[in-house]
Amino acid sequence: MTFQELGIDDAILRGIADMGFENPMPIQEKVIPSLLDGDRDLVGLAQTGTGKTAAFGLPVIQRTDTSRRVPQALILAPTRELCLQIAGDLADFSKYVPDLVVLPVYGGSSIESQIRALRQGVQIIVATPGRLIDLINRGVVRLENVHTVVLDEADEMLNMGFVDSINDILSHVPENRKMLMFSATMPAEVARIAKRFMHNPEEIVVGTRNEGAKNVRHIYYMVNARDKYLALKRVVDNNPNIYAIVFCRTRRDTQEIADNLIQDGYNAEALHGDLSQQQRDIVMKKFRDRVISLLVATDVAARGLDVDDLTHVINYGLPDDTAVYTHRSGRTGRAGKTGVSIAIIHSREKGKLREIERIIGKKFERKEVPTPEHIIEKQLYNLADRLERVEVNEDEISKYLPGVLRKLSWLSTEDLLKRVLSLEFNRLLDYYKDAPNIDFIDEKPAKERKERKERKERSDHDKDRRTAERGMARIYVNLGKGDGFYAGNLIDMLNKNVSGARVDVGRIDLLPSYSLFDVKKSDAKRVVSALKGLEFFGKQVFSEIADAERDYASTSGRKAKGKEKKTDRKAERKGRK
Repeated sequence: MTFQELGIDDAILRGIADMGFENPMPIQEKVIPSLLDGDRDLVGLAQTGTGKTAAFGLPVIQRTDTSRRVPQALILAPTRELCLQIAGDLADFSKYVPDLVVLPVYGGSSIESQIRALRQGVQIIVATPGRLIDLINRGVVRLENVHTVVLDEADEMLNMGFVDSINDILSHVPENRKMLMFSATMPAEVARIAKRFMHNPEEIVVGTRNEGAKNVRHIYYMVNARDKYLALKRVVDNNPNIYAIVFCRTRRDTQEIADNLIQDGYNAEALHGDLSQQQRDIVMKKFRDRVISLLVATDVAARGLDVDDLTHVINYGLPDDTAVYTHRSGRTGRAGKTGVSIAIIHSREKGKLREIERIIGKKFERKEVPTPEHIIEKQLYNLADRLERVEVNEDEISKYLPGVLRKLSWLSTEDLLKRVLSLEFNRLLDYYKDAPNIDFIDEKPAKERKERKERKERSDHDKDRRTAERGMARIYVNLGKGDGFYAGNLIDMLNKNVSGARVDVGRIDLLPSYSLFDVKKSDAKRVVSALKGLEFFGKQVFSEIADAERDYASTSGRKAKGKEKKTDRKAERKGRK
């Protein structure tokens, strides 16, 4: 099957030939004939990177009357980045189509320049909903001649709250327009909008509904919550040529992880909602130009980003919504290439992992976190490969060689190689010296797990929770399971609030109204001081070095301490009298 056999005009064929397109992709084979010849509306379900833009873009260009300088096709996209990407692709497809004008309109850019372009006349508008409504309200955009409306990444637009905006926009479009909706997933909200706005739509599915991209390998590493950042660094170090997006759940985590990576010597930047549009543009240009190799982003900030050749997508924890994971993983393994989606999780996220597996129809591989030995070996071989492939400018370098050779003539070949490698790897060697295994060990035979649990219960019954392990100090905190406070919350609280070197946490005992945990004796005062005055969901945190003689179960440590202070003050007053 060729694009010519699908019915594409010669002028457009020349444009796509210049772009290197030879044969249509599966979604293009199914969608293009339907859009060119059919009268029904269309819902297309396919993963990001499967060729959706050409699937709807080529027929839209072909059905446009270039003799009329009025908007005839409207393409809505959720983000500025996707809007620009689509407009750029349509311009490339139509480079040999005379008098066709494609205009992207979006927020964060001068509205006056967009108004001037619209008044000169355009046939195809690619827009974000907010900016388009603004232009409609100003009377600059009139849509009564639009015969085709495309909603690209419809599930993302609904996730971003554009339902009312879409409804408003469609009220300005003729009722008999042709409507196309493309989506990577088909949640209930997308089905409802199709039923509401479309007329008996034809559904075209490439692959299976909500399934993950076929060329993506899904891997997970399980570690303790406190070791997730260490695991991230090991994953990055184990892939010397990595070009990846690291997804985080919150803006704060995104900025914190990016800052830590930069401080540790990695080429990374953060992308989140607190950045201005100018800052976003700078970050994205650096990422597309590969000045940085790691983009740490929130899901909202990364919506609509179209970046080719990502080697990895890294989930720094799993999203709550399976559709979000599908979008994340679909950013790699695009256009027939392979990619890897990595999840770094702790034990309580295992159920969420299994649910994602069920929805996408794929199995995650459990992998051991790369060991220091394996990482260093991988980096060494990568350097050797770079040395083999480096381009040598014989004419320029030859005039400097005699002096350098005299300088280094006392070194043997082996000694010279050791020094070259040491220049590159001393930092890694120092960092990974005596580094521990950080894998979370949980997959034991059921019988062994049961016996271990019984032994632990017998041991815990006899053990005084208020007594620390040898060399450790026991810390009391007035938060327990009754407050929704668990080990992950504790580790997160320590990591974010204790300054200086990372605190190693030993045994943790979580009880309904309070918790006890071990830290090194040298860290105890630093931990208690850092927790002072914090809040946990409205409850003020109180912490102290645990008193082995105090019964914390019968009275809170804070109340007990308050009573002691009160007693001391009474004694002082009595003594003064």
